[in-house]
Amino acid sequence: MEQLRALVRAHAGRVQGPVRFRPGTWRPWLDPHGAGHVLGVGTESVGGPSGDRLITRNDLRAMRDRAGDDPEGHRDLFVAVMIWGSGTTNGRGPRYTNAALSDPRIRPVLRTTRESVRGGHLKVAYRQFTLDGVGRSFFTKWFASVDDRSDDRDRALILDDRVLRSLNALGWSTREAAGRRDWPSRYAAYVSTMHAWAGEFGVTAEWLEWLLFDLNGQVRA
Repeated sequence: MEQLRALVRAHAGRVQGPVRFRPGTWRPWLDPHGAGHVLGVGTESVGGPSGDRLITRNDLRAMRDRAGDDPEGHRDLFVAVMIWGSGTTNGRGPRYTNAALSDPRIRPVLRTTRESVRGGHLKVAYRQFTLDGVGRSFFTKWFASVDDRSDDRDRALILDDRVLRSLNALGWSTREAAGRRDWPSRYAAYVSTMHAWAGEFGVTAEWLEWLLFDLNGQVRA
């Protein structure tokens, strides 16, 4: 994948920045579920609209570590993941999060998928995740956020439409990589391939995933 190697070189040194979100937009959707306290995650934004906050991947990691095995902590982390993944650009994020929090399956789904991801069973986790309002772009963010395995493991990565757009523009197909049509197999093939590429290029798989997200299909180096 020489084109991707060239992109890695061209964008070396860049880092993923924080995501801005607006607590006032989210509060009406979270307070009825007793989840409004999650809006204190991250840091206050300086220089933007009053009340905006910034959330980073490190904030999600800190929440994950604090949560431990607590189901309430897992729900809070899930809400934070939805906020982080939506920012201020996805106006449907609060509504989708409300739908998920209203789904009676949320506790067992978060518990079982977390267990599967941490056990390295990504295909199983993909099949298990069924919540109202949450599709692949967001539940793979949940997978990536709960995967606390060591660096030598192929940890879960995000596979959203922007990442897919870049992969397709590079001529790489999840279906061809997996040799199957089902999405759990295609997701697992994507994760293992990304980790292999990252090792070859001398970067982390998480950074490579972010680069593909940031490029959003514009893959000319």
